[in-house]
Amino acid sequence: MLQSVNPANLQTIKTYPQMQPSAVNKILDLTNRAFEEWKDTSFDHRSKLMINAADVLRSNKEEYSKLMTLEMGKPISQSRAEVEKCAWVCEYYAENAEKFLADEIIETDASKSFVTFRPLGIVLAVMPWNFPFWQVFRFAAPGLMAGNAGILKHASNVSGCALAIEEVFRKAGFPENLFRTILVPSSQMEEVIKNEKIKAVTLTGSVPAGKAVAKTAGSVLKKTVMELGGSDPYVILEDADLEMAAETCVTARLINGGQSCIAAKRFIVVEKVYDSFEKLFVAKMKSKIMGDSFDESNHLGPQANVSLRDELHAQVEKSIELGAKLLLGGKIPVTDGAWYPPTVLSNVKRGMPAFDEELFGPVAALIKAKDEAEAIQIANDSIFGLGAAVFTRDVLRGEKIAKEKLLVGCCFVNAFVKSDPRLPFGGIKESGYGRELSSFGIKEFVNIKTVYIR
Repeated sequence: MLQSVNPANLQTIKTYPQMQPSAVNKILDLTNRAFEEWKDTSFDHRSKLMINAADVLRSNKEEYSKLMTLEMGKPISQSRAEVEKCAWVCEYYAENAEKFLADEIIETDASKSFVTFRPLGIVLAVMPWNFPFWQVFRFAAPGLMAGNAGILKHASNVSGCALAIEEVFRKAGFPENLFRTILVPSSQMEEVIKNEKIKAVTLTGSVPAGKAVAKTAGSVLKKTVMELGGSDPYVILEDADLEMAAETCVTARLINGGQSCIAAKRFIVVEKVYDSFEKLFVAKMKSKIMGDSFDESNHLGPQANVSLRDELHAQVEKSIELGAKLLLGGKIPVTDGAWYPPTVLSNVKRGMPAFDEELFGPVAALIKAKDEAEAIQIANDSIFGLGAAVFTRDVLRGEKIAKEKLLVGCCFVNAFVKSDPRLPFGGIKESGYGRELSSFGIKEFVNIKTVYIR
């Protein structure tokens, strides 16, 4: 059985029976049949249904938001914002998919030659619990608009969200089996990936999970896109607006309880302003209230589950043993639930978990650098390369650093890193490969076909 457990009080919300391999195979057969008809539908038809999906999301926003908050603990206001963002990505691709996938004429010695973009088939999505709706819709909206079908294997603790997403597409009028959820454990995924009806795989999750899925998919030569972990560095230069930088950095660290691949994690501050920034940062972290996720005055709910909370705490304690200084938090509350307070560590250095590893929770690592050059070196000294930010009043200086110096897939200046349907999203190094969103994302799972006519 798969269980959804409320991380605020550890009470079971609902249990779900695991699907047997025969049931999964039947779903794949049905989805493949739906794809065979869907692939030849017009963009106009697909667009109308995708607009319907946006309407379904907004009409049921309170229901879906409550479900997200119950299953993984995020503040209810952030759940509502997530539903709205999903509606936005549906509308974005409804409006732009035809343009993004229009044939491209290429001048050659042929009488006519062009590139056309054709759907692949069923795309399997292996998705995490931290943004249980958004992670799915940012693959599903472009995928379905491109003419593909979708199979979702969601994290087991958000099975309710997984089934609700399937319902969204059904209510919107999409073919009954074009987008389906399978309720299976990770141990069954190798067989699913190798099924001949699966044509490609997209995964958002941990580095070990990504490597395992990529290895299996690679063994049968199936295209993959991987959005994995991150230890995003935020560089604060001597000419930064420190008040704005501190407020932005705290927000970036605590969004979604700090449980985000692109959450700010390492704050690298040049020594000239380090003391001032540290004081501001700690005060702002201290002001953030942890409590009931349904109380909109609170900023931080529980972590997604106790084992992840305990792993985070072990990383904090190990970093302190190795010389990090605890400035705030760092203590597990004596209460039921997966709670962990806003925590700040200083004197963080290479060799500590707070520097080397991804801290998936509300723990900030403060690092002092001599100057801009050392700050950039420290920022790039990581196995990860997902997002980064730089803070400076000199916008041209910030742009040059963002464009040329920081080794990541997306870099923001005087703002926190976030995904946006209009911009490509993804990382390098052990943060993965491929891109989601924008015109780049929709082309990841199509056959880019050359047509040459003499």
